[in-house]
Amino acid sequence: MTKLKEYKMFIDGSWVESESKKTFETLNPENNEPWAKVPEASTKDVDLAVKAAQKAFEGDWPKILPRERGKFLRAIGNQLRENAELLGKVETIDTGKLFRETNKQANYIAEYYDYYAGLADKVEGTVLPIDKPNIQAITTRIPIGVIAAIVPWNSQMFLTATKLAPALAMGNTVVIKCSELAPATMFEFAKLIEKAGIPKGVVNVISGFGEPCGKALTSHDLVEKVAFTGGPETARHIIRNSAENLSEVSLELGGKSPVAVFEDANQENAINGITAGIFGATGQSCIAGSRLYIQKGIYNEFLEKLTTRANKIKIGAPMDAETEMGPLSNYKQLENIEKNIKLTVEQGGKIKCGGKRHSFSNKGYYFPPTIIECDNHNLPSAENELFGPVLSVMKFDSEEEVIKKMNDNKYGLSSGVYTKDLARGLRVSKAIRAGITFVNTYRLISPSAPFGGIKDSGYGKEAGIDSIKDYTRVKTTWFYTSDEPTLDPFSMR
Repeated sequence: MTKLKEYKMFIDGSWVESESKKTFETLNPENNEPWAKVPEASTKDVDLAVKAAQKAFEGDWPKILPRERGKFLRAIGNQLRENAELLGKVETIDTGKLFRETNKQANYIAEYYDYYAGLADKVEGTVLPIDKPNIQAITTRIPIGVIAAIVPWNSQMFLTATKLAPALAMGNTVVIKCSELAPATMFEFAKLIEKAGIPKGVVNVISGFGEPCGKALTSHDLVEKVAFTGGPETARHIIRNSAENLSEVSLELGGKSPVAVFEDANQENAINGITAGIFGATGQSCIAGSRLYIQKGIYNEFLEKLTTRANKIKIGAPMDAETEMGPLSNYKQLENIEKNIKLTVEQGGKIKCGGKRHSFSNKGYYFPPTIIECDNHNLPSAENELFGPVLSVMKFDSEEEVIKKMNDNKYGLSSGVYTKDLARGLRVSKAIRAGITFVNTYRLISPSAPFGGIKDSGYGKEAGIDSIKDYTRVKTTWFYTSDEPTLDPFSMR
């Protein structure tokens, strides 16, 4: 048996085992075999990590000049660029995502640290127009304190950067809990944090399960903010846990994102965007465009072209440069997809392509690009987030009809519109109740673009200039400017 790679947690600048010595294995989705072993954090480990972060917050980190903190962020970005290949390989082994994507993403995510490094000394206060003589009042923004950042296994470098970079820029300290499904990349990233010279205790990385690790972290009395990316059910537990410490909470949750293709759309462009949106990253993206509405006049023609394109996607090993779609991350996802497809077919859904496990590997979690025609969007595959390469397709007639259908959705993260009529694109994008709308494109990110949703997709924004303020609190300071004593406090004048 191949010796498993062993990781330790990063707490207070040191690499440590869990206090109980417990560990768990992480599986390679390509072959369903264990490849690494990581610590299983207990409540005591969580307490040590949070107290290390609190000690660092009470120390020099918040007092460092903002521009100096920016230099540390740039150092993290430089480490990401220098080690992108290593990070990409580890993430590919641990999650099954294509290496050419993980490698490229690690390089690009460095831009987020550069972006927030530049913003570190740009957050300003205000001078208030007070209605009292000899009084001056100002507001300043101060760091919150200890941040609990809980990141999922998918796009973890991106979803860590959108939390960690603004938090550090504003002088906060952070405890990162990585996903138990694929934690290895975050420990490799912690090594880069150490190399970047970040003072000890400012960033801590732990691994464990929702119970007891996640619960202990989100309810810890020293945690002032929880930034979570994951599913709505876990988010509800986090909100309940936060009642124990009254921490602030921001939630970036799932999605069942609708995409509309109008008759006048550039069909080749729309097919490319839809393919990227649902089959890129094997559909394992919170903004995956998994509900497709095609206008009746082009329905049959467009669907046949899209099906032909889906059937040409090359499935294979995620390290292979020619592979276009790799395995799903875990068996639970595979089971959930199969269950929902079975129910959808029983209720009248028609499979155009895919629908069954792929024969590429009898060990890995491979599932092919799947397109299902649905007569309504309340069928299981069209209503439930599957987090896989499954596209549910429906017809629509008018602009008003498709807007209504797109908004009949408990989620509200992303959406897409394909049309050559930019006036229509603007109208429809404004009418869709979602945090993000792509018009004639899909699946894009940028440090300067806010990311987040509404309804069951959560609340709060990540990335963009405004999100940095979410890692501060407004403080009001009053000044008495006269040399004369203030009035007798019991005087009624």
